[in-house]
Amino acid sequence: MIEQYVLGLQEIDETQVAVVGGKGAHLGGLSGIEGIRVPGGFCVTTDAFRRIMAEAPSIGDRLDQLSRLNPDDREEIRTLSARIRRTIEGIAIPGDLSTAITRALARLGEQDAYAVRSSATAEDLPTASFAGQQDTYLNVVGPAAILQHVSRCWASLFTERAVTYRQWNGIDHRTVHMAVVVQRMVFPRAAGILFTADPVTGNRKVATVDAGFGLGEALVSGLVNPGVFKVRHGEVVARTIAAKQRAVHAPPAGGTQEAAIDSQLQEQPALTDAQAVRLVQLGRRIEAHFGRPQDIEWCLADDGFQIVQSRPITTLFPIPETGDRENHVYVSVGHGQMMTDPMKPLGLSVWRLTAMAPMHEAGGRLFVDVTRRLASPASRAGLLDLMGRGDPLTRDALETVLDRDDFVPSLPDAGPGGPPVGGASAPIETDPAIVTELIERSRASIDALERDIRTKTGPALFDFLLEAFEEHKRVLGDPLNLQAIMAGMEATWWLDDKLREWLGEKNAADTLTLSAPGNVTSEMGLALLDVADVIRPRPEVVAFLQDVEDEGFLDELGKLAGGTEARDAMEAYLDRYGMRCVGEIDITRPRWRERPTTLVPVILDNVRNFEPGAAERRFEQGRQKARKKEQDVLARLRDLPDGDRKADETKRMIDRVRTFIGYREYPKYGIVSRYFVYKQALLAEAERLVQAGVLPEKEDIFYLTFQECHDVVRSNQVDEQLIQQRKDAFRSYHALTPPRVLTSDGEAVTGAYRRDDVPAGALVGLPVSAGTIEGRARVVLDMAQADLEAGDILVTTCTDPGWSPLFVGITGLVTEVGGLMTHGAVIAREYGLPAVVGVEQATRLIRDGQRIRVHGTDGFVEILP
Repeated sequence: MIEQYVLGLQEIDETQVAVVGGKGAHLGGLSGIEGIRVPGGFCVTTDAFRRIMAEAPSIGDRLDQLSRLNPDDREEIRTLSARIRRTIEGIAIPGDLSTAITRALARLGEQDAYAVRSSATAEDLPTASFAGQQDTYLNVVGPAAILQHVSRCWASLFTERAVTYRQWNGIDHRTVHMAVVVQRMVFPRAAGILFTADPVTGNRKVATVDAGFGLGEALVSGLVNPGVFKVRHGEVVARTIAAKQRAVHAPPAGGTQEAAIDSQLQEQPALTDAQAVRLVQLGRRIEAHFGRPQDIEWCLADDGFQIVQSRPITTLFPIPETGDRENHVYVSVGHGQMMTDPMKPLGLSVWRLTAMAPMHEAGGRLFVDVTRRLASPASRAGLLDLMGRGDPLTRDALETVLDRDDFVPSLPDAGPGGPPVGGASAPIETDPAIVTELIERSRASIDALERDIRTKTGPALFDFLLEAFEEHKRVLGDPLNLQAIMAGMEATWWLDDKLREWLGEKNAADTLTLSAPGNVTSEMGLALLDVADVIRPRPEVVAFLQDVEDEGFLDELGKLAGGTEARDAMEAYLDRYGMRCVGEIDITRPRWRERPTTLVPVILDNVRNFEPGAAERRFEQGRQKARKKEQDVLARLRDLPDGDRKADETKRMIDRVRTFIGYREYPKYGIVSRYFVYKQALLAEAERLVQAGVLPEKEDIFYLTFQECHDVVRSNQVDEQLIQQRKDAFRSYHALTPPRVLTSDGEAVTGAYRRDDVPAGALVGLPVSAGTIEGRARVVLDMAQADLEAGDILVTTCTDPGWSPLFVGITGLVTEVGGLMTHGAVIAREYGLPAVVGVEQATRLIRDGQRIRVHGTDGFVEILP
């Protein structure tokens, strides 16, 4: 293959990232768009970079050393990357390469001024911008200076910031190569950045223009505040004119320098409204060409706009695809299910196939389209009421969208508003036998699933699973199941509302639900205390568990004194709860049965922090508190006017809560139990595909949808490139924060509490479990890394049932996501833990180890000095 060291921008398009890097490929693509002016220039290709790297074999050893460093080892990274840069800059550019560059310069005008810009192959990609990781040099004059700055750009692939960025993103240093863009210098009157979507809200219909005088470097470096124009539908809808005292200019001798702006210009906008609108029109043309919102660097010279860069905006949350141009409002499923992390494709597709409502996927998360329910006044009221009880931020976000009169269409009440929100809620008797019957039905259905799936393989397995998914939905959609769930929730709401009205008491139901019978999730936490009781008196087992890393450790336990009893206790626990894990709605997540080491730190915390018999004592203490609270409430009610009626009604509701509220957690247990059966069968099928040489690794099926897995099994062929693309996309989704509410314009609507009854500086949230507690905050993002001591308060993003084992060892709970009836709230009330959920950015605003006070009754958190 003949090496090409130089390519003109007109010879390049956006498909040639491997040859000219991200920046060069985008500039080539821009050059081919009709009506878009790009300063003339050329690219020094990655072939030239590889030629230079080959001149210094020692670099290979240093790259090996670099790849072994921890991203946090800043000093070693700084030292080693500086050595690599010095080596590269010290390599003389070979004659044929030097000639190719100087010839390209001669064609453009070798004594003109140029911008010399790095263009790495891992840069300006849809999933990672790498913005600012490599170097740019402006106003470089003369062939010798340009050659020197080309060498500096090559070396800038190994700046400390670029190396650290790649290591954090799991990118191999050897796979990234550097091209260099050499472009005619533009000497603009004004310059800046155009975002074709609002970078803050994500709204794709609002473009944002940042503008300042002189070169755009003044804005990029933060030297000046830009003037900002917001443009929607060809009209400036908002503008901010910042006072501009400094600008960056390019003097004739080369380089750049700061200069003061004439006092008469300081308060003037750098662009007129008409120019801002014209620029956005150009941006829309560029966006259409690249197929996604763009971050565009522009210059305004005497004769119009020139575009000097365009890259994808990588921070925007994607919009669900609908295939129509209608307005849509989406509510996050993850915020309701307490799992806002991205899900792998198999997890997304199985949840959608087993869910009770249609769902849309975006950014590795699921959303429900609530547009039609919002459009009809009758269904709108029910939806807003349910959302408000669960998560006031979601309700407020929906109301914010509704306040824009033109976004959600208005349908008459008779319109297709969808089924009643929350499903059937017809009254049922307060009869514990109903719960017993429902649990027996669920168990029988799961037993049948386990029995019948054993003989199914190949395409027949997938046909069977599609039938199993229908049975799954039939069990969940059983009217009696929905009635039992709603009965407990509605009785809780009734108690809170009425006892506040009659007795002036907030959150009274929190105490009345303590140690409610039959809550499988709270029982799961207490059962791990019983496991700790078996392990605690066996010092050899405790010492062994402190160093466990291998998932096969249970087999080793039997060799220790007392190890057989410890192993049997853990096995019994896993038999009942081993299908659970953090993020369990994603079938691809490793279950405790698959990764039992996850539970070891929690068991050791329980061994250290509790006395024998803690589980039984804890449950009984909660039951006694609830009983005492019931007696107190009923006695106080009887002293009121019409007190006997109020007390009788309240007694009926307390009985109803204690009959049904524990069952609230059981359907999820049933879902996850089924999921583990599905997963084991799918992984067994994947193992057969690996043995047949069809799949490289069995967990590769996690990056295919259920239907795609079915197709692979039928055809014995797999698209490995598709799997790699899905892996890259999944990795990129972790950088995105899913919104509670998302519109089809791409706007992420966050909502607000709008409260003025909290102390200054307090963090506001939703009160879900009464009481006030002070203690040490433990900010935990990964349950396996938790290290709790008695009295600690857990601060995390969100908690699903997989977090329950930690709840027995804490005294309070703060989460960023959650609602009144979501998992963390329910279990916090069961255990009597003061809890505040829905505290925005709690894991960032509260530092690990800080002392905090959690006001679980009033819904705020104070950070203590």
